[in-house]
Amino acid sequence: MRKVPLLLLLILLIFGIGYGTYYYFIGSVEISKIVLQSPDNSALKERVNISLNRPAKVQIEYRKKGSEVFNKTPISTKKENHQFNLLLLEPNSLYEYKVVIHNYILSNSSNNYFFRTREQSPWMVHDWIKNDRPHDPSAIGKGLMMLCYRGFPGYIAMVDGKGTIRWYWQDKKMGVRLATITPRNTILALLAPAGKDQFQEKKKQPKGVQNYYIRTGKIGFVGGTEIAEINLEGEVLWRINLEEKDIIFHHDLKMNENNEVVSIFRDYKLYDLDKSKPELDTLWGDGVMTMDTTGKVLEKWSAWDVWDVEKDERLEEFANDRFHFNNVAFDTDGNYLLSTPIENQIWKIDKNSGEIIWKLGKGGDFKMDSESHFYFQHAAHINHNGNLILFDNGDFTPNDTTKTNKSSRTLSFRIDTTEMVAKTIIDAEIPPGFYTSRMGSSYLLPNDNILQTSSKTGNVLVTDKEGNVLWVLNTYFIPYRAEYVPNSIWENYKL
Repeated sequence: MRKVPLLLLLILLIFGIGYGTYYYFIGSVEISKIVLQSPDNSALKERVNISLNRPAKVQIEYRKKGSEVFNKTPISTKKENHQFNLLLLEPNSLYEYKVVIHNYILSNSSNNYFFRTREQSPWMVHDWIKNDRPHDPSAIGKGLMMLCYRGFPGYIAMVDGKGTIRWYWQDKKMGVRLATITPRNTILALLAPAGKDQFQEKKKQPKGVQNYYIRTGKIGFVGGTEIAEINLEGEVLWRINLEEKDIIFHHDLKMNENNEVVSIFRDYKLYDLDKSKPELDTLWGDGVMTMDTTGKVLEKWSAWDVWDVEKDERLEEFANDRFHFNNVAFDTDGNYLLSTPIENQIWKIDKNSGEIIWKLGKGGDFKMDSESHFYFQHAAHINHNGNLILFDNGDFTPNDTTKTNKSSRTLSFRIDTTEMVAKTIIDAEIPPGFYTSRMGSSYLLPNDNILQTSSKTGNVLVTDKEGNVLWVLNTYFIPYRAEYVPNSIWENYKL
């Protein structure tokens, strides 16, 4: 009888150990059951429940039939029962998916399974893209565009370059004023009952201002009564009723690096404005509030604390809405940037002392080209190039006999705080037909195009840096602003 060579025995031994290891850790793990659901009858999300015969880590890879690239869910923790939400689906489309079982360094994939998504909800079927307008789908890049509907029922929608809604969240009782992506790849939303704004047309128009409306009362305009954090699977992580705390947020909110909510809130000051009356007058203004996710107020800053009312010549004129802060952002050093359109300026606020560090704009602290003065601006923030960018509504522009139509634009500045010079980097004026006297926003996309919101005309645009329109989204409502959602958030979120 021939002897088996030692090398062959060693190979057989290694193979046996390897196979045994594979069978123990992976091969012995089997799928017991798969159940598919469509949460909230959504056409854009499919829920997959997987049961195993023994605990293991699981991931799903999925793609639209015919697509070359698989999307991947995060890898779940080691357990027997798993639930996944497959996101960014397209309505009435065939998808294939496979279950990948992970254990230590080994993995095993199932056969391909298939499902078809539901038809789109009728209320979301709309002529979002018009063929007679620019609609290059590549203009927006790989990300999505997020906008909010503040009517009832309110919703948040994310739209791709083809005008297809790829993600949405709907509330059953509130309108959605605005929403923003947080540092931990969730969505922070400001909610309010539809039609609860308090504002009135001012009979006596301030000099040089047309169609001026003032906010009145505590809720004012674009006021929110609830805030909520929503994950990318559409689940509400927490929700706070602000009215129960006698607080009204409005116009903007952000989450800082400590996962705290920073927002603009309505604040007032009692002042003897009318000397003929025995009672004091209530002056309405704004401040910045920091709140944790349980609703505990951590910090408050009020513009009234640093404002010299005795020297304010416009105090009576704007007593109901003196500052009208319409956005808050963080500078690179963590201090606040506030847009105050009544002053046509951006203010930088020391978040510790509360003092105004500088003012940018007409009559501010920086030398700048007068052609770059902005009027009733919105959405000021630091872009990915480190420059300050904003949407210039242009509503306060002095009369120019050479210009028959007013226009809005995106402006970006390189701020030099040593020489106190603001150099204009971008001046992207959108066509006069998209002029919007109120609201609006600008974001510099990763491909250096600009996402601009023409709120009053119901359009969202992508332009180049010269203002040439590359893509237009036709909304059927007034979008307060449209925010860019980078593709990276889907790669970094966790179950």
